[in-house]
Amino acid sequence: MTRDHRGLAAAVLCSACVLLATGCGSDATTPTANGKHVLLLSIDGMHESDLAGYITSHPQSALAKLVGSGTQYTHAQTTIPSDSFPGMVAQVTGGTPKTTGIYYDDTFNHDLLKAGTTNCAGVAPGAAVELTEDLDKDKSHIDAGEGLPNLPDGVIDMTGDPTKVIDSANLPVDPKTCKPVEPGNYLQVNTIFSVAHKAGLRTAWSDKHPAYAILNGPGGTSIDDLFTPEINSATDGTKDGKDWTSDNALTQRYDTYKADAVVHQIDGKDHSSRNDVGVPAIFGMNFQSVSTAEKLPTSGGKTGGYEADGVTPGPVLASALDFVDKQVGRFVDELKAKGQSDNTTIIVSAKHGQGPMKPDTLNRIDDGKIIDGLNAAWAATHPDNKELITHSVDDDAMIMWLSDRSADAATFAKNYLLGQSGNGTDIAGNPKPFHASGLDQVYAGTDAAGYFGTKPGDSRVPDIYATTQPGTVFTAGKSKIAEHGGVAADDRNVPLVVAGATGGHTVIDADVATAQIAPTVLQRLGLNPDDLQAVAAEHTAVLPN
Repeated sequence: MTRDHRGLAAAVLCSACVLLATGCGSDATTPTANGKHVLLLSIDGMHESDLAGYITSHPQSALAKLVGSGTQYTHAQTTIPSDSFPGMVAQVTGGTPKTTGIYYDDTFNHDLLKAGTTNCAGVAPGAAVELTEDLDKDKSHIDAGEGLPNLPDGVIDMTGDPTKVIDSANLPVDPKTCKPVEPGNYLQVNTIFSVAHKAGLRTAWSDKHPAYAILNGPGGTSIDDLFTPEINSATDGTKDGKDWTSDNALTQRYDTYKADAVVHQIDGKDHSSRNDVGVPAIFGMNFQSVSTAEKLPTSGGKTGGYEADGVTPGPVLASALDFVDKQVGRFVDELKAKGQSDNTTIIVSAKHGQGPMKPDTLNRIDDGKIIDGLNAAWAATHPDNKELITHSVDDDAMIMWLSDRSADAATFAKNYLLGQSGNGTDIAGNPKPFHASGLDQVYAGTDAAGYFGTKPGDSRVPDIYATTQPGTVFTAGKSKIAEHGGVAADDRNVPLVVAGATGGHTVIDADVATAQIAPTVLQRLGLNPDDLQAVAAEHTAVLPN
């Protein structure tokens, strides 16, 4: 159902500094064909309920003004699995994992060879695909090993081509060519950056790892300016130093580097502000501050996550939301100052949500013990194959790849997982019982492939995908109180706003997917959404209204 709230939003609209539109006319200072621009922002971890609550309690905020000048989709859902990589890839391809081939940031491929393989003859297939900080030449430094001076602030001069700071020895190897598979070539379809770049338009993006070079898509560089300071580096540049996610104030400082890059790009510069290049047709960034504020039990002596009601942000999260709003305000003000507001669309969403939001439901379970137990049980009757679980990534879903892909092995793993009970820990660190390994549904073998809509035996699809009972978070310690990756509303119900010249605040209550952002971006730029391979394959629609 569509509701038009023009009357309710009138006061917000009158106070707005800028009305962001799809644009008419051209801007001779930009290298775009029609002078139009799309600024895409991902506020990772944010829920639609967070946005609704914030604009209600902060009616003069930048986010409230942005929502007041555009279309708000209140039932937007991100991908399954609800992880950063499939979530971001969906936004820029229009596809889900069955088409893009991207199921998580840390996965396994049964057809590729292990990283570092140089002589491929006779090597058994099967390789981890880690699109994380582990690809960096030096993951202890925020520049990922580029060797820049004056770090961390000097990271603004980091390369706009992060493949230069990826260590190819950490990439899986293609058995056909015996060469490492670059992140962009691991993606099975093209991206909005590919389509725009092919049309002669400038593109840019800022994200949290050099591994986000995957957003280039197959065939080389389609993002002209890709700024990727390493978020999981140490703030002091040592191997033992704490990283930028360990304290929310540090995460906000880290996000400011990327926000500075966006401001420079609005000014027609590259991310470093050293070169005049023109305003990109597509540009933007992801924010991590809300995500870490939801995960951290405490930060700076204050409580992370939500209050007991599971709705009201606690003090750390409230600070993170204020920080993000301030940065959005910077972008809006700079667009106005540079005369770009009338031809720039701003789209706000999130790669994923995060849960549990309600603290008293939390049950932290050590998945390592469960995996070890499963492997031991399998080895007892399979001495020639002692490790059934060849790769696993467990946040608030359990995702596994098996060394034996037979139906019997899948059934064995499923039955074992559903048969485990024990104690996790609650929000206060006290023992909390769990059963069925904290799981709800377990999709194994052909059922897992069917769940994702791909064929059995697909080299990338997980052999086990298990959804969790409310509150389950897999972690060995007490360092986090929320995660993502599952199917719960906390994981998937994310904000989605397209700010344009609608004449008022329009709310769309119908279910939409964040994958619909991709064709919408191209439509706003006057490009053909069907040029996206995933859009053509999955018939992904442009967002309504």
